[in-house]
Amino acid sequence: MVLWNNHAEIQFFTEALKNFASPEQLFYNLHDGYFAYIPKGKDAENQTLQSRNSLIGQFTEKWCKMLLEPIAQKLGLYVLNNVVCEELGLSRQTSADLAFCTTNQIQQQAENIKIFFEIKMSVVSNYKFTAPNNIVFVGDYKQHKGNPSLLRSDSMLKAIGKSINVRVSGISSTKIPIVILGNSPITSNYIRKVDFLKTSGVIQGFWSLNPQPTDTEFVKDTPHLGFQTIIDENKLFENCQELIQTDMNYFSSMISKAKLGEIIKIASQEKDDTAKAEKFLTLIHN
Repeated sequence: MVLWNNHAEIQFFTEALKNFASPEQLFYNLHDGYFAYIPKGKDAENQTLQSRNSLIGQFTEKWCKMLLEPIAQKLGLYVLNNVVCEELGLSRQTSADLAFCTTNQIQQQAENIKIFFEIKMSVVSNYKFTAPNNIVFVGDYKQHKGNPSLLRSDSMLKAIGKSINVRVSGISSTKIPIVILGNSPITSNYIRKVDFLKTSGVIQGFWSLNPQPTDTEFVKDTPHLGFQTIIDENKLFENCQELIQTDMNYFSSMISKAKLGEIIKIASQEKDDTAKAEKFLTLIHN
């Protein structure tokens, strides 16, 4: 099991060129060659590249499935792409990119989904293509003008929005961990946001599956681990195992202190800590 690296990105370009894509769909055609991103100091020559987005999206969803399949098997689960669950607001148009489930079918019941993954991965580094099939690394993400993966604000906002949509879909979502998978660091602007999303229970983490996106400094982990850089397969397994084995419950409310005190008082009368928690959760959702 190998985490994301430059070889995975070259594999994407190689397979796409071999099977279905032209160089113009994958690279910027600049006056001095084909580049995955506009190098810093160069002009874009009025080009925008949108055609690669869906191609790299399909590749990374399949790549994540292959990466996580051994982990799911160890945990006695199935890993599936494009999971549909009407209870969670996951239609065929807005399906889960990836999920750990107890049954091997795309159409799922909420209680069978054990982890919901949203994937926000892309080509991170820059490459130069020369015909017929030569692809060469030319620089990491700090040396080009693009904002890949979790470095893009719109990717972060889309991931957060979809996660909140699942989380507020009803009581069925309160026991399902939600994880955002990326292959880049985050910007410093999102450090407090991702930690708040984790500590508040909305999202259980943003994980980068790219241990070494650059040889220079980057955000590896945030103080409360809202964002983590996964350094090896053992860490990935431990994170997934913890989410599966921990009986977590999401709860959120905005009520008066008097009402909250009343709920705590009633719950505290139960016989043990688990019963107190169950009573509290029942009352907070009513």
